[in-house]
Amino acid sequence: MRLEVKELNKVFGNNTVLENINLVFEEGKIYGFVGRNGSGKSVLLKMICGFYSPTSGALLLNGKDYTSANEFPENTRALIEKPKFLPDMTGYENLELLASVQNKIGRKEIEETLDRVNLTSEANKKYSKYSLGTKQKLGIAQVLMEDPDIMIFDEPLNGIEKETAEKIRNILKEEKKKGKIIIIASHIKEDIENLADVVYEVDGGKIEQIRAI
Repeated sequence: MRLEVKELNKVFGNNTVLENINLVFEEGKIYGFVGRNGSGKSVLLKMICGFYSPTSGALLLNGKDYTSANEFPENTRALIEKPKFLPDMTGYENLELLASVQNKIGRKEIEETLDRVNLTSEANKKYSKYSLGTKQKLGIAQVLMEDPDIMIFDEPLNGIEKETAEKIRNILKEEKKKGKIIIIASHIKEDIENLADVVYEVDGGKIEQIRAI
């Protein structure tokens, strides 16, 4: 599995948000992105997900340019910016609704995923009653539950208590060993240092590799 970003540019109006981005993501690695707010990190992640079309350039999964075909990358799940779920449904019901779109998983997998992120005790509480950290955990659960090949996270551990944050870091390391491509943007230095095999800094819409293991 190989995900490529080739000569990617994104312009909104007169504002160049991303400029000539070239990246290669390979299976079995975690990629970290750091940078100030407004540097272009979230836009890049959204473009990889197919939410925005490039102004120029291409995004390819296993050699196929999915953006020119107006498609989303196959078997990819993401948590970008603040998670959004239906407020009057419980955490479990929200995941059940999402799972019904493709019918890949059932109750067993949803419950196992809730347990993985320490959310079992909150599973039957309405989403509107969730704290910031609990919302983040549900967002991470929806990424994990269908066992995707590519996982994308934007500030995933924001507001999550220390014990669960460490558990989720270990989960991501386990997923990496399974051959997943994992992409994380975070301002938390510990997340990037402990998890990422390759680290990129985003500044002014340009990217520089600052570390590779």
